[in-house]
Amino acid sequence: MQQHKVVLLRHGESLWNKENIFTGWVDIELSDLGREQAKEAGVILKENGFVFNMAFTSVLKRAAETLELTLKEMGQSDIPIEKAWQLNERHYGALQGVDKKTAVEKFGLEQVMAWRRGYKAKPPAIDKGSPPFTESLEDVYSRIVPYWQERIAPLIVQGKSILISAHGNSLRALIKKLDNISDKDIESLNIPVGIPLIYELDETLKPINHYYLGDKNKTEWAIKTVENQLK
Repeated sequence: MQQHKVVLLRHGESLWNKENIFTGWVDIELSDLGREQAKEAGVILKENGFVFNMAFTSVLKRAAETLELTLKEMGQSDIPIEKAWQLNERHYGALQGVDKKTAVEKFGLEQVMAWRRGYKAKPPAIDKGSPPFTESLEDVYSRIVPYWQERIAPLIVQGKSILISAHGNSLRALIKKLDNISDKDIESLNIPVGIPLIYELDETLKPINHYYLGDKNKTEWAIKTVENQLK
């Protein structure tokens, strides 16, 4: 039975991650720590023998820079890279630019948790700017799954080794598809920044196994950090 691997990587810490601010489609750069996390991802991927044929990322600089630094550390900067808006973070509407704890004070923890972790809940729409104005995780799912099926999956079936550098919610949506996670259970899925997530897939691209590369305690701490952002 033929097996495939695809590597998912949430971008390193951004300047607004550092300040605990809802970011969404605002094009914020990596922090110094985020750049180091991207380089560390490259080191561990290289140590584990990963060689990529192609990489995908969003059009947002924090994901693109993470990919660039990771591949540079691996000595693989010359592979083809495709940027796609479908891999963007979800649009957080009027929450973009708002401190997460301030949002809790204004709207209440239950409401903000629904917006942040729920599948169908949409934050208040932004007053002006480019579409989509606001998105639920369901909306992100509806754009990333066709892109996966039409663009990325066929390459994996052909035997290509793929790295995807994206965002917390775009990766949550993709993982929901891969693991067939329910609308309810996806609420509890937290993805740490800067730690490669390996998916082993069968010939039909059904997951056989998945795991994070690196120190288990560090990974668990990083997941808890994401989980506790509203506390």
